[in-house]
Parts: sequence; C-alpha cells; structure tokens
Amino acid sequence: MPPRAPFPLSNNRKSRWILRLRRRYNGAAPMNDIPQKIGKYTLSKELGRGSMGVVYSAYDPFSDRKVALKVAHPQHTGQTREGERFRKLFFNEAHAAGNLDHPNILHIYDADMEGNLCYIVMEHLAAAKTLGEHCTADTLLPARTVVGIIYKLAKALDYAHRQGVIHRDIKPNNILLTVEQDVRLADFSIAMITRTDNANTQFTGFLGSPLYMSPEQINEGDLSHSTDIFSLGVVMYQALCGHQPFRAGNLNAINHKITHEEPPPLGQYRNDLPEGLAYTVSRMIKKHPAERYASGLELAADLALLYEDLDGVQTEDALRDKFGSIKNLGFFKGFEEQDIWELARSCNWHNYPVGSTIIREGEADHSFYIVLAGLVGIEKNGREVDQLQEGDCFGEMGYLSKARRSATVAAKTDISLMQVNAATIDSAAEGTQLRFHKVFVRTLIARLSDTTAALARLNPV
Repeated sequence: MPPRAPFPLSNNRKSRWILRLRRRYNGAAPMNDIPQKIGKYTLSKELGRGSMGVVYSAYDPFSDRKVALKVAHPQHTGQTREGERFRKLFFNEAHAAGNLDHPNILHIYDADMEGNLCYIVMEHLAAAKTLGEHCTADTLLPARTVVGIIYKLAKALDYAHRQGVIHRDIKPNNILLTVEQDVRLADFSIAMITRTDNANTQFTGFLGSPLYMSPEQINEGDLSHSTDIFSLGVVMYQALCGHQPFRAGNLNAINHKITHEEPPPLGQYRNDLPEGLAYTVSRMIKKHPAERYASGLELAADLALLYEDLDGVQTEDALRDKFGSIKNLGFFKGFEEQDIWELARSCNWHNYPVGSTIIREGEADHSFYIVLAGLVGIEKNGREVDQLQEGDCFGEMGYLSKARRSATVAAKTDISLMQVNAATIDSAAEGTQLRFHKVFVRTLIARLSDTTAALARLNPV
C-alpha cells in the first residue's frame, strides 16, 4: 500500500492536515546558514519562499546560465521518519516534472542532496510574477489575455497527463508569467505519477490547496486528469472576475461549497463576458468529472474558438475610463480603489439622449442609479419635484423595498448613468458591500430629508 500523508486523516481531521503542513513550513525561520555555494551552484539572492523551501537565484558554471535553486527547509529534512517523508514530498517535484519537456511547464534540470540540504535546480525566469498578482478586481488582466493563459495551460496539462502526471495543485501562485507574458506551470511537489513504469510509491489523501481542490480530491476519491481541469477552471473564474468561486469562512464550509454548491455565475461580477466563456468556465468546474472537458486538448479547442467572441469585451482602456469617471464622484468618497474597479466591471452603464424616460411611475424596476454626467428631472403626478446632476443618485426606495416606482425620472440633457442591481452588491466583496450600504443609507436619509422639506413647501401648514 502507498504511504498516506504525513498526518493521520480521520474524518474530523482530514481538512486540517494540509494547513498544518503549511503552518509548519511557511513559518520556517530564515535560512541564514545556507552557504554561498551548494554543489556546483553559486547562490546569489532569495527569490521567494513557500511551504517546502526557499528559492534562490543561482549560477551554473558548467552550462553558464542562471538557474533557480529550490532548497528544502533543512530543519525538516533530518534522519527521522517525518524527515524522510518530507524529503520524499520535496523530491517528488523533480521526479514528476523532471522528464516533462513543454514550453509552458517550468523546466527541472537537476535534483540532489549535499549533506542535510535537499535542492532542486529549475529554469530561472527573470522578473517573473505569478498569476496570483492579477486575481483581484483592481489587478485583473484583459479577458483575452486570461483566455490565452488558460489556453496555454490547458495544452501544458494535456501534455503532462499524456506523460502520466497529474499536477494536483493548480492555483494562481503556481502559474508564472514572464515579462513577455509567456506562461509556465510550476510546483509539481504533490503531483501524482500514474505511469505504469513508476515504481515509486505516491502520497495520497487530502493533498492540495483547499480553495482550488476538486470534489474528488476533497472526498479522497480516485483522481484523474479531470481534477486538474477543475482546478484550472477555478483559477480561470478568479482571473476573470477577481473572486474565488468557493470562498468561505472555514475549511468545512469550503469543502461543502466545492462538493455541493454552485458558485455565483460570472455575470454577477462582469456583464461584458460572452456566454460561451461563462459556459466554458462552468463546464470546467462541474461537480462530476465526467461532465467536465474530457481532456486539456478539448478545453484548448473551445478556448481557441472563444477568441472571436472576445472582440466585444471591454478593453482595459475603456474600463480605466469608467473607473476614472466614477472615482471622484461624491457617492464613492471613502471607497477603496478595488471597490470601484469591482463596480466598474460588474454594473451596467447606460447613455440616454435628452427627453428619454429612465424610470416610469408605477413600473417595477428595482435598480439603483448614479448619475455620471448630465441632468435628470424627478416628476411626481406629472409635476417636476426635483432635479439631479452628476454624482447624485435615484431609485433608492425601489432598490430597497422592491416596490413599484413612485416617480418618473426623465433625461433633461444627454445623460450617462450607472445601474446597480442588488445581485451585484450581494456578490461583491464584504468590504465593498459594507462601504456601499453605508453610503446608500446616508444617501437615503438625505433624500428623505429633502423630500420632507419639499413637501412642506408644497403644502404649507
């Protein structure tokens, strides 16, 4: 039987083992005792650190090139049973990815031990960033770029799967982007090798990053290439809208969402994405493996077709214009830039010519509107009772009570409006919701006060 994960995985503890591993190794002390040279490699500077070790920039004198040297945390590689398991998990990356040769998979050149130091030699990518740096509402890449990245990863995974390797830990921080916007899939440390010629035993059990794990990973079921496609779908969802589809307050809640609940549709966060793209993402994260794409190549074929549908997606310049048009409005005073980016992507924007009716008295319209430019008139029983201009808002009561409109709103000039729906706010980040509702209540109180004063003028005692 293959060995289980380093910690017992009883039903009430299985969702905690990976976090124990991360806490234990992420909190490792700085490795000040690392020599300037390991094997034939000369170390220069630290590039980053993670749960398994520290990555350094290094020089290989034999090949005359820069390399990245991943050195395991030495305090966990001792001659103990747990140290042996740690070393096995560490070198699993070299064993799994060392024979993979694909332009979108980070190359592994060498792996060895020197004394108590375990190290892996990898391709060095100058100034590379991770996709994780582009997964919040204010840092998203253009949709076309995201589709291109996922397309390359789908083909890389298809290649790895055909070589008998399942990654098992697809997440934004394991996807590297070069300065030329090329892509590398990295960190095969918990990969599963399914080749029949693989004589080594494998770690099994609850392995992976919980927010990106497939239902079968959580349930410790049989894994196939389909689990990587699920995780890649979660990454794509987050890279397109800045939200993680299965985020929750604790591991048990995350597990329940992944195995039993459907995530909010992408349209709640972005209204400019084509239906085909939303369909592709939803198919990637189906609960049952048989309902997902049959292979990375099949997924890549669909993504290639989607390029034509992305012509209508807003460009980043257009989004920046929207951001700029609402950033300085009084309504958004106190909002974080990330909040404004999120609303710029998710809310509907409308332009109306002079004389247009935006809201008609008695209609069922439960949206809330913010005037971005122009002048609107508020009419009650055919009589104008107020005028609103840039930065003002209307529709609060219909939004709040879901009642029919009690007044008519018409464009007195050409106007530009932002339409906010309850579903948009409900699916926003918690901080965005709190700031929005705070401003909304303040606006509502001011509007009620103005209305009371206006009625008093119309009906003096």
